[in-house]
Amino acid sequence: MVRPERRTRTDLVVVALIAVAVVVTGTVLWFNSDARATVSEVAARPLPEPPAAEGVPATLTEAWRAPSPATPVPVVAGPAAVTGAGNEVLGRDPLTGEVAWRYARDIPLCTVGGEWDRAIAVFRKSLNCSETTSLRGPTGVRGPQRNGDAELGTQLLSDGTYVTATGQRTFESWRSDLVRTQQFGIPPAIKNPDNNMKRPDCTYSSIAVGDERTAVVENCPRELGRITVVKTKPEDDEKPEEVLSVGLGSASAGVVAVTDKHVAVVERDHSAVVVLDSSGREVAHYPVRVGTPDFRANVQVEATTTTADRIYWHTGADTVALDPATLTPLWTAPDTLGPGVGFGGKLLVPVPEGLAVLDPATGARERVIPVDRAGHTGPVQLNAVGPVVLEQRGNTLVALR
Repeated sequence: MVRPERRTRTDLVVVALIAVAVVVTGTVLWFNSDARATVSEVAARPLPEPPAAEGVPATLTEAWRAPSPATPVPVVAGPAAVTGAGNEVLGRDPLTGEVAWRYARDIPLCTVGGEWDRAIAVFRKSLNCSETTSLRGPTGVRGPQRNGDAELGTQLLSDGTYVTATGQRTFESWRSDLVRTQQFGIPPAIKNPDNNMKRPDCTYSSIAVGDERTAVVENCPRELGRITVVKTKPEDDEKPEEVLSVGLGSASAGVVAVTDKHVAVVERDHSAVVVLDSSGREVAHYPVRVGTPDFRANVQVEATTTTADRIYWHTGADTVALDPATLTPLWTAPDTLGPGVGFGGKLLVPVPEGLAVLDPATGARERVIPVDRAGHTGPVQLNAVGPVVLEQRGNTLVALR
């Protein structure tokens, strides 16, 4: 056997110093790492599915409330009602409001959305909202994560398949594993000249999604508004695929809804809605009573909710039911505070005195359930989970049961 090389005292000292350096370096890296700055408290047991609503009750009273400035609309992830404030996201039992799980970072929370039975939390790091984590609704266990280029003030919009993060200079869409499917506009770090854009000097003021389409109002030099529709999943995520792009002639336009065949645009300066087909041809034009939209994102996001056979849109003054095949109006409910939500076979629409119970087919008002909103007179966004109605009133989420 070969005799080991002679070890000197100096050799042992050097080895010891290297070991200490490795430990110190590892400790410093851990101390400054994202992992150390993250708190993930999962549910002790998965939240159960709440019982389904059996019709609309005679009364609804407040069950609980919580601050939630990071949710522009009530967020439901599977059986959980989700709130977001400061730097943390909380999954709550919708019946009681008790916190079942918690996820927090040492950086500010930008926004929270919901899709695929998961909460999607976007945090701010450096100059944009780049840190995105999905959280499973029943448990809060982390799912897919990504680093992106979402702008400050972003809002997450879902078409049931993809999620899109809004922006004034760029917006992007993700599939369920949070892999990006498309990016439109000029991001902070450009890989290609002009990012393969036809109109790189334009900014965006309104965005809507639907049927794997993203529609955007572009504000371009020497042009009075432009509506553009792109595929949410093009062949190449760095090469946008435009379905249509035409001038509007309106200085205050907003996208109401988009499908694979039509796009509806409200022109508030004309108090009218224009419906275009996929070739950009105008196929419908109708008047509406408009109000001031609720700006809670970096672009205008029209207040809409969608069911299997209706799209409900709040104009800022009234709630309009749209035919999803043609995007033309079926009926109008006047003097409302939001688009409404399906509940117990009826449509609940927020009105100043409470919640109006409407027939979804005709819009006929059957009755009003009184709700005391303690002086809140602004817009109200609704969602529902089981027998619980959720109201987003500004920065507060309120559960009614």
